[in-house]
Amino acid sequence: MEPLQNQVWVELVNNIIMARMRGEVTEEMLNQRHEQILQIANDTGCKKLLLDDLEMNAMPYEIIEAQRFLNEELNALKFRVAVVVPNSRLAYLARLQFGGENHKVFYTDIVEAINWLREYCQMWKNSETVIQITSHNPV
Repeated sequence: MEPLQNQVWVELVNNIIMARMRGEVTEEMLNQRHEQILQIANDTGCKKLLLDDLEMNAMPYEIIEAQRFLNEELNALKFRVAVVVPNSRLAYLARLQFGGENHKVFYTDIVEAINWLREYCQMWKNSETVIQITSHNPV
């Protein structure tokens, strides 16, 4: 097995937090990824997250439950999460882990996942503009 640091990558790319794991996933790897995601979010204010699970093996149930627990914090912090998976089996497992309207699973299509995250950013910017315009106009 490769050293842990070679199996988990998390970085900010074009205002999207990109997180990738490969191989057999352990709870230690999940925790490391989660801590790095939160650190980047804290440093930058970014709440858009792309989980690239294309090179990851299917997780056992205990690891799925651990990820669900970590997701509660992401949900509370209002993250928008795109999960990219290589096949229907991992898609099913991802849906067990990531439920809700701010999460979406994509089959191998990283570009579409990025577009979905950027669309969210654009909608947020548009709503902020509307709020600013209406707040400057006295009724």
